[in-house]
Amino acid sequence: MHTYVHLSAATWVLVIGFLQLRWAKGTSLHKRLGWSWMLAMIIASISSFGITGFVNWFYGYGPIHLLSIWVLICVVLSVGSARRGNIRSHRSYAVGAYLGTIGAAVGAVLMPGRLLHMIFIS
Repeated sequence: MHTYVHLSAATWVLVIGFLQLRWAKGTSLHKRLGWSWMLAMIIASISSFGITGFVNWFYGYGPIHLLSIWVLICVVLSVGSARRGNIRSHRSYAVGAYLGTIGAAVGAVLMPGRLLHMIFIS
């Protein structure tokens, strides 16, 4: 169950993140999609902790889970920056979280034994 919640949220993050980077900033659409994107980032990050055992680095957790912690930090800092009007910082944290998600997706596809690896490579 965690895997499907995680994949659904991560797919939303990848698609909406791409559109957010391409479309105009500061509009009401950007803000509404941004909130849905941030929520999906939180869901994807938290649900990743229910997916364990692939790399038994620390009680079933691996380096990719450190990325989930980083993404959660980026989300909090990005929202805080936007609320304070520091758009440059907001952009940096949001793009950092998005690039982290892309890195996690690439890692999941390339890592043998993972569902995405089995779908796209095996």
